[in-house]
Amino acid sequence: MSGKNRPATVPFGRGRLEMTGLGFGAAPIGGLFEPMTDEQADEVLRAAWDAGIRYFDTAPHYGVGLSEQRLGHFLSQRPRDDYVVSTKVGRLLVPHNGPAADVQGIDGFYDTPNRDRRIDFSRDGVLRSLDDSLRRLGLDHVDILYIHDPDDHEEQALAEAYPALAQLRDEGVVSSIGVGVNQTRSPLRFVRETDIDCVLIAGRYTLLDTQAGAELLPLCAERGVDVVNAGIFNSGLLADPQPGATYDYEPAPHEIVQRATHIADICRRHQVSPAAVAIAFARNHPAVRTALIGMRTPAQVRQNSTAATSAVPARLWADLSAAGLLPENGALT
Repeated sequence: MSGKNRPATVPFGRGRLEMTGLGFGAAPIGGLFEPMTDEQADEVLRAAWDAGIRYFDTAPHYGVGLSEQRLGHFLSQRPRDDYVVSTKVGRLLVPHNGPAADVQGIDGFYDTPNRDRRIDFSRDGVLRSLDDSLRRLGLDHVDILYIHDPDDHEEQALAEAYPALAQLRDEGVVSSIGVGVNQTRSPLRFVRETDIDCVLIAGRYTLLDTQAGAELLPLCAERGVDVVNAGIFNSGLLADPQPGATYDYEPAPHEIVQRATHIADICRRHQVSPAAVAIAFARNHPAVRTALIGMRTPAQVRQNSTAATSAVPARLWADLSAAGLLPENGALT
């Protein structure tokens, strides 16, 4: 990254990318949960850039290409060496044969282009997907390429998608390759059976769920596989626990809301925001390089950027532990 006042970074992946400790998850600018205008997308991206965030993650899935288009438009105005961008393969986008209204709300995305998603983990599908993504992004390369949600297609993803990504890395088309998921079974296989550089894990290493802390993160640390920790608020509940909140994109069970509320009460007694504690926990594991957060407004960007730099006193962790609120597989130093 160029410039005298560049943000603090850590090395990431085989290509030794410079990764900021906070990343921007670009699903919201693809219309996740509610429509967003081009102007609103540009405003939140500009706020992220002004806050020093230089890692941006997107995917064809997010708004059937809308997220990539909007992110690409924003990044076209910034020096290419000043940021890291990742996208994903596994879903090809094809024209929808019918009215645009048919595709609205699918997988929670609104005001999207008139396209359908088609699962494809074949070699040809991977290469076509990347070409399409580069065209939407307006870039000649991406820094990180993930295999996206291969849950029900592990064998094909391992046999066809992974070798295609490995070749792209060998040829210098991408710097790092990995898998992006919200469960731990398939990434364990990829870490054990392939030579991936990184894993993006969503919602499985948080104050409410540390499944990834049992096997996946220790294995990544052992094998030098860098981790991007996403979904660290469990779709918002940890940042703002209240009745009606969502947990993993669905209505949160009562007992989960109670647990998140108890955590928030202890945080506030120490005059630390729940978001600051959630971010600190999510980044603490030695395998984790960055926390990836989806943000919809400039205010959310500012709040999370401030939270990411807030000190969390040892006494707060002790109080959470005494209350039985620190997960068993958490790794605090």
